Amino acid sequence: MNALSKGIRKVEVALKWDPSPAGQPPTDLDVVAATYLASDPYGDPAYVVHFDSRSPDGTIYLNRDSQDGKGFGWDEVLTVELERLDARYARVVVGAIIQQRPGHRTFVSVINPALRIREGYTVLAEDDFGGVLGATAVTFAEFVREETGTWEFHPGMKGFEDDPANFTAIMGQAHRH
Repeated sequence: MNALSKGIRKVEVALKWDPSPAGQPPTDLDVVAATYLASDPYGDPAYVVHFDSRSPDGTIYLNRDSQDGKGFGWDEVLTVELERLDARYARVVVGAIIQQRPGHRTFVSVINPALRIREGYTVLAEDDFGGVLGATAVTFAEFVREETGTWEFHPGMKGFEDDPANFTAIMGQAHRH
């Protein structure tokens, strides 16, 4: 980036998928974001934002939440206002979890999943989860605050096959360099 660049300022993370076939339990994907302190950027998350929470300062919030993929367009939408995030935060990692009720599910059983990350009208990343079909959860974006204070976007799909309940505790380790 050049000296005039403001970096990434505000992003929208969107997920969509088709509903389960008739007679099958609904498929529920949840977008999740975790923030990490500059003092411990690969440690435990400072806080996690998901379907029933938002960031304490209102900079990361869920605009849309679907429990079955029956919405029109994008089913889950999360906004991350990086430019407003306090300077003590150095990283934000974003991913998705497949709810495991009533049974074990991986991305191979999700019909037509899709991901889009954009800043304004600029699409930063798109994916269909085809590289993580055996995963129950995945990270797909890392935002890192540079020394100049600007935010950089690092895409990267990393699947997890562990218990999704533990995902938020380990998701920040996924992008360690």
